[in-house]
Amino acid sequence: MSDSDGCIIQTNPAAREMFGYPEEELLGSKIEMLIPKRLRERHLRYRENYLAQPEKRPMGRGRNLLALSRNGRELQVDIGLSPIRDGNNLFILISFFDATQSRAAQLALQESEERLRLAEHAAGLGVFDRDLTSDTLHWDARSLEILGLAPDTQITYEKFLEITHPDDRASRLAALGRSLNPEGEGEYKAEFRIIRPNDGSVRWIASTGKVIFEQGQAVRIVGVMQDVTDQKAIESKLREQRTAMESLLKRQVAAQTASAIAHELNQPLAALSAYSEVALHELANIECPEKLSRALNRCVEQAHRAGKTLHELLEFLHRGDLLPEAMDINETVKEAIAIVQNDGYSGFHPKIELETDMPLVRANRLQVQKVLTNLIRNGVEAMQTGGVPAAEITVRVQTLRQKNMALVTIQDQGPGLDDDMAKRVFDPFFTTKTYGIGMGLAISRGLIEANGGELWADPVTGAGAVFHFTLPFAS
Repeated sequence: MSDSDGCIIQTNPAAREMFGYPEEELLGSKIEMLIPKRLRERHLRYRENYLAQPEKRPMGRGRNLLALSRNGRELQVDIGLSPIRDGNNLFILISFFDATQSRAAQLALQESEERLRLAEHAAGLGVFDRDLTSDTLHWDARSLEILGLAPDTQITYEKFLEITHPDDRASRLAALGRSLNPEGEGEYKAEFRIIRPNDGSVRWIASTGKVIFEQGQAVRIVGVMQDVTDQKAIESKLREQRTAMESLLKRQVAAQTASAIAHELNQPLAALSAYSEVALHELANIECPEKLSRALNRCVEQAHRAGKTLHELLEFLHRGDLLPEAMDINETVKEAIAIVQNDGYSGFHPKIELETDMPLVRANRLQVQKVLTNLIRNGVEAMQTGGVPAAEITVRVQTLRQKNMALVTIQDQGPGLDDDMAKRVFDPFFTTKTYGIGMGLAISRGLIEANGGELWADPVTGAGAVFHFTLPFAS
């Protein structure tokens, strides 16, 4: 307690312990002795203003206040002032509260909230909070922006259902119903489309939340939402590319298989035809049964027919080959790696070394993409089979100026290829895989050669398999 002149006239044990003073040093001293020196002049003005209109109130009105202990340590405090009148005398009861812990907790909370805001902003997340007991719904500014609503729009749950795409309402309600089941874990997760009221556009929303239960009843659901339309578009593009590559692969497998079979059959068919014609020629000079002559003629006809059928089959399988175009090989490499990772081959680290300002190459993008994905997948599978712990695949793109071509190199860290494997690895039906059919590399070489390039392997063991292919520049 102090008098109207600011002199301390009474203290309690808690004050003496807080500031570290014995009572005799405090009594009769100015209250400013408990204020840091740099703040004392300002405190005198505050004290004069307070004495002009004394009332019960906190000092500083929410500011961070500091007090000074006997050992010179500054204390974070909250201060309360209460005037007491005794006749014409005015006394001020001053209450000090140590605010060190509460300020630290408040600062930690502020920092946590700031980190949360930064995370929400970086991830583009909107936050929603639905009170299930009163059926009130709160959206933050980012959520309203995602939904295509003006700031400060009051939106009810019914209104939210209206902007949900009609085809997705049932599945979203089913996901919500599962999360509200008290026998579950209260996890809410849904992907659905909305029709934005501001521009009529259709957007994909991914929403995740947590249901809070009290006495077995769902009372609240809090969660976040994110616009994933662009991600969905990328996934759709990858699916289309994968479907196109699978179709290309099937056609190429059929073509390569038919070519291999045709290569094996053409020679005996030609021999059969030739032998039959020689026999017919010899029989023409002598009398022979008509039945034998007719049978030999049929042999020649059927041999020609079989050969023609094989050629027609090959023409059909090669029909509709995709046309080449001027394409960015660097972008195609990135797309191929994304396709491989999206197909579940994520247990590797891609090391991409691309040459800047690389001229466009002339090739079919889908076919080159197929070759790249096949070589990268082979590398991943080889490293998995070999038990490589830190699987890394290097994809390098550079210029072969002497040939005016782009050179692409794919290197894994698997067991590699010996001389014999390097010679046979492109042969149809040759494979080192347990369940492989041995057509992937044969098809890859055929696709690269169809685009005017070459594909080959380096015979290196113990340092990983190394494959190279070239493509001509569009210019």
